[in-house]
Order: sequence, then C-alpha cells, then structure tokens
Amino acid sequence: MAVQLWCLSFRQPYAGLVLDGVKTVESRWRPLLAPLENRTVAVHVARQDWQGEEWRAVLSGELRMNAAQIGALLDSGERLGRGVVAGLVDVGETWLCPASLGEEELQDLQRAAVLIGLEGKHLTRLSNPRWLREPLSCRGQRHLWTVEIPAHLLP
Repeated sequence: MAVQLWCLSFRQPYAGLVLDGVKTVESRWRPLLAPLENRTVAVHVARQDWQGEEWRAVLSGELRMNAAQIGALLDSGERLGRGVVAGLVDVGETWLCPASLGEEELQDLQRAAVLIGLEGKHLTRLSNPRWLREPLSCRGQRHLWTVEIPAHLLP
C-alpha cells in the first residue's frame, strides 16, 4: 500500500530547516501552495544548495544560534541524503506579504521563513513537519508533482 501526495522540492539547507521545524513559512513569487491549504505535502531534498547565505544571517542573527548549533542543524538536515523525498509537512494559509509591514512583524516573518526580503512574495504557513522512516529516492521536479510513498516509510 502507498499514499499519493503532492511533492515540492527544496534546496538545502531549507529542506532540512522545514523538516526540523525551524522554517515555518515558505516564500514563493507566486501562490504555488495556496490550492493545497489544509493538506499534507511531501518534502523532496534537492541535490543542489540554495544560492546565497541569507539563511545563515537569520540563524545567527535573529534566531541567535551559534556556529555549533547551526552546524548541528545542517547535519540534521542531511540525515536522509539528497535527491530523496525525506518527509512530510502540513500546508496552511497563503497570503501576499505587503511591502509596508512594521519592522517587528517583518522580523517575525523573516525568522519563520529563515529568509530576508519577503516583501511582495506569497507566504505559506507550514506545520507538523515529520521525517520519513527512510528516504525515498526520486528525481526532483520544478513546481509541484505527485509521488507515491510506501506506507512502511510513513512516520
């Protein structure tokens, strides 16, 4: 028996940050996840890294993590490898981040997204992250696609 779910690929370190519950807001230039509100999606770990170091600035700055904590978090995100479906996350509401947010509210969103420069992007709440028992190898795709996850891999 298997479960068919929508799947979305994330580059590292964001895949691990989502599955470890650090990243609770996803940002995209279009409302990709809006139709999946109140549903579970599979998290695919892309083979490539995210280009840029904004995530590190948020972790060390606003989230006040030291180098050892960041290293442990990065190691955790690599536990099932790359090029695999590694976990599941529940999708919440999607909204457009306005250009005129107060500084405190913007910082809260940046901490949740582990990213800066959110104005004008579509933000989606993510919750209830969980790792699969074992990785499911599959080739990533752009945007959303469906994947069948064998029941024995489900958390």
